[in-house]
Amino acid sequence: MTTTQLSPTDLFAQVMRYDNRADPYPCYALMRERPVARMENGTWLVSGYHEIAQLLHDPRISADRLNPQAPEPALRSLLVQDPPRHDRLRRLVTGEFIPRIMGMRDHIAELVDQLLDAHTGSGPGQLDVVTDLAYPLPVTVICELLGVPREDEPVFGALSRRLTLALDPVDSPTEEQIRDAQQARDQLLQYLEGLIQQRRAEPGDDLLSALMASGDDEGPMGPVDLRVTLVLLLIAGHETTVNLIANGTLALLRDPNVLARLRSDPDLATPLVEEVLRYDPPVQMSGRSTLADIDIAGTTIPKGSRLRIMLAAGNRDPRRFPDPDRFVPDRADNAHLGFGGGIHYCVGAALARAEAQLALTALANRLTAPRLVADPPPYRRNAALRGPEHLLVAYDRLTNR
Repeated sequence: MTTTQLSPTDLFAQVMRYDNRADPYPCYALMRERPVARMENGTWLVSGYHEIAQLLHDPRISADRLNPQAPEPALRSLLVQDPPRHDRLRRLVTGEFIPRIMGMRDHIAELVDQLLDAHTGSGPGQLDVVTDLAYPLPVTVICELLGVPREDEPVFGALSRRLTLALDPVDSPTEEQIRDAQQARDQLLQYLEGLIQQRRAEPGDDLLSALMASGDDEGPMGPVDLRVTLVLLLIAGHETTVNLIANGTLALLRDPNVLARLRSDPDLATPLVEEVLRYDPPVQMSGRSTLADIDIAGTTIPKGSRLRIMLAAGNRDPRRFPDPDRFVPDRADNAHLGFGGGIHYCVGAALARAEAQLALTALANRLTAPRLVADPPPYRRNAALRGPEHLLVAYDRLTNR
């Protein structure tokens, strides 16, 4: 398969096809032959590492994706905001969020062990890494941080999954898809409004109460910003981390040598998670638009163009990473794009890193003879937030702590 056979439009369509979900990387390799290319609908694909890094740090790039079907301003978080509103909102959020996640490693490690303890026994067994660990861990953490009742997870979890479907880069969503996303948005906002009213009556020692009380010289965080921030933290606070832990487990179990190294050297978890973020990132692509004509890679992207920033393709660019299709757990100079870049770099990166490091280390240490039940596993439909729907792992024994 060569680029003479597949146009940029065809290549993007191949990435979106569900039967390529388990391994989109050959398609990304073909994309990189033209690191900046225009699709038939006028959207530009950007797939080279250096080109992506340049654009993510270019002030002439907007996070507003110029999508006429995008949610109304009542649900436009800092992910899709530009300065100055983005900068102010990010300062308010990080000022309350970052101090609260510092020093949480011991608590997160305890939560990991509690989740695995439910499967301890004297003999062989099986667990679903997604439903038994990768999903409940970040959900529990973000619920505790925000002060959201853990028992409400079925409510906001279902709404979150419906909203994340709207993040898939579909240029012409059906009326049913648009209607469902709007309904999920309205229901989630209604749920959050109930929590806000509770905290207004009885403030607590949680992130939600802190955000409601936060402010700067311009005043407190406004009601719209508060709601979109809660939506962002609830969704981004667990959806991407699920994929990070699951993709990391896949990498470990596909390479017994790496698994053995992590067992003998727990410090390897830090660079190993960075390599997961490069090699098989939980967020595969993102959207941007241009505020001016931009000259890049021998072409000019016109003002007002939509961009598809193919983060996962850039992460395997051989111009930046030696032997990019090989998983190297202690890879040096690993400035990956797994958390994006520029002013929209992931707010929760430190928390996601800690959760993944501790979860993967515990799996390596406590599972005896772990092996994948199905490889590849079944994947979620979403191409942008890509990860296994389920990840069944059989083992001879799950040891006590």
